[in-house]
Amino acid sequence: MSINQGEIWLVNFDPSVGSEIQKARPSVVINDDMLGRFGLRVIVPITGWKDYFEEYPWIIKLEPNSANGLSKISGIECFQVKSFSQDRFIKQLGFLDNVIVKEIHQTVLKTFNPIYEIA
Repeated sequence: MSINQGEIWLVNFDPSVGSEIQKARPSVVINDDMLGRFGLRVIVPITGWKDYFEEYPWIIKLEPNSANGLSKISGIECFQVKSFSQDRFIKQLGFLDNVIVKEIHQTVLKTFNPIYEIA
């Protein structure tokens, strides 16, 4: 199965623990296509948008469109980065352009330290 950076896939997050994202939900693949081993992909989950997410700098608002395959306004949850087996991937929903993927990378990096910037 070919799973590439910037693609949005429906991914099974169960079992989860505590405040981790749960159930099957859309997720963005963020690792470089040439990196990785053992059938793993690095992803960030997507959740339904809530107005209070505006206060959280680690959640990126995403409008639905035909390219991304989402059905409602959503939030990319950059604080819940996961490395998951391809066996958790159910089906591809769509993809994001490189501008949004770069914004995701920058936002994930800032969750480690807010001073980090990508040139």
